[in-house]
Amino acid sequence: MIETRGFKIARAITLTLLSLFVLVPLWIILTTAFKPLSDVSGTFVWFPSTWTIDPFVDMWSTVPLARYFANSLVVTVVATACSVIVSILASYALARLSFRAKRPFSLVILSTQMFPGILFLLPLFLIFTQIQRTIGLQLTGSLLGMIVTYMTFTLPFSIWMLTGYMRAIPAALEEAAMIDGTGRLGALFRVILPVARPGIVAVAVYAFISAWGEVLFAAVLSSNATRTLPIGLQAYSSESDVLWNQLMAASIVVSIPILVGFLLVQRHLVAGLSAGAVK
Repeated sequence: MIETRGFKIARAITLTLLSLFVLVPLWIILTTAFKPLSDVSGTFVWFPSTWTIDPFVDMWSTVPLARYFANSLVVTVVATACSVIVSILASYALARLSFRAKRPFSLVILSTQMFPGILFLLPLFLIFTQIQRTIGLQLTGSLLGMIVTYMTFTLPFSIWMLTGYMRAIPAALEEAAMIDGTGRLGALFRVILPVARPGIVAVAVYAFISAWGEVLFAAVLSSNATRTLPIGLQAYSSESDVLWNQLMAASIVVSIPILVGFLLVQRHLVAGLSAGAVK
C-alpha cells in the first residue's frame, strides 16, 4: 500500500494529538506531586516554583495512608488468590468434564457480564445485612465482605477466559499422566497448570487490577477502619481546600504496585490474553 502525503500528515497529526492527550495529564500529575503547597493553592502553574519532596513525606501523616494501603493489599491479594484458585478448578471442569448443567452454567457465567456493577450494589448490601442478622457474620464494613464482593465480579470473566485457554491444551498431556498412575487432580496440578501459566497470570493480573482500583463497592461496604486506597484518597480534600500536591503524590505511590507487577508479568500477560481470546 502506497501512503500518500496527505495520509502521512493526517497520521502524524493524529498521533501527536493522542500523545498529548496521554502525556499532558501525566506531566500534571508528576509536577504537581513535587510542588509546594503555595503552587497548588492558587492559579495553576505548569512548572513548580520550587521542586520539593515534602508532599511525599506529608501525605503519610495527613491521612492514615499506610492503613489504607494495608487494607487494599490484604483485600486485593486474598481476592486475587481465591479468584485464581476457583477459576482454575471451574475452567478445568468446563473444558474437560461433561455434566448435565455444563451449558447452563456457562451461559450464566457469560450473562453476568451483561449487567453493570451498580445494578448489584443494593441487592448485595441487603444480602450481607441479612447474613449478619441471621448468623452474625459481619460482611458490611469488613475486609471479608469486600473480598467476597470482588471475587463475585472477577470470577465470571476469569473462568470464561481461562476455560478457552484450558481447551487449547491437548488432552493427550493429562491422559498420558493418568496412564502413568496420576489421578485427575494430579494431572491438573502437575501437567496442566505449568502449561497454562500464561493464562493463569493473565487472570491474576485482571483480578488484582480490578480489586486494587475499585471504588463503587468500597465506598458502600467499607468503614473508617477498612477503607481502601481509592476511598482513602478522598480524605485529601475538604470542604474548603484540596491538597493537590499530596493527592498527586499519593496517586503515584498507589500506582507503583500495579506498574511494577505489570512489568514483571508482561510477557505472560500478553500470551495469556491472546490465547484466551483467540483459541
